[in-house]
Amino acid sequence: MAKKSKDQCEECSGLCCRYFALPIETPEDKGDYDDIRWYLCHKDITVFVEDGDWYLNVKNKCRHLSGKDHRCLIYDKRPRICRGYRHGTCDYVEGEYDYELHFTNDKQMAEYIKIKFHNNVKEKKKLKRKNAKAKKGQR
Repeated sequence: MAKKSKDQCEECSGLCCRYFALPIETPEDKGDYDDIRWYLCHKDITVFVEDGDWYLNVKNKCRHLSGKDHRCLIYDKRPRICRGYRHGTCDYVEGEYDYELHFTNDKQMAEYIKIKFHNNVKEKKKLKRKNAKAKKGQR
């Protein structure tokens, strides 16, 4: 829940202008997850999942954000995305985000891939052996 304050922007360091998050396709197979691992090899990139949707988060300050008072230097000519931003959806919140998943580097994704797919391989092999035994018993 965003803080309710009419001086909210004055208290903030321009959090909304220090990153952008883009939706990405939900990964379906090991290759898709490995592509996401590639994103995470880059500086200041994270990937998170919120409400089942996957996002690429790019931490990169807008060049029009004043370093002195954190105000927009092109406020009257700011892009449409900025004009549409509202206090109700502001990032100036207390506490941490509660992501379903949050990857901050490629090593975390590699571990996730290992758990997600290698455990499934073992389960598939067990199931295959079980099915083979059942077929053998039916003969």
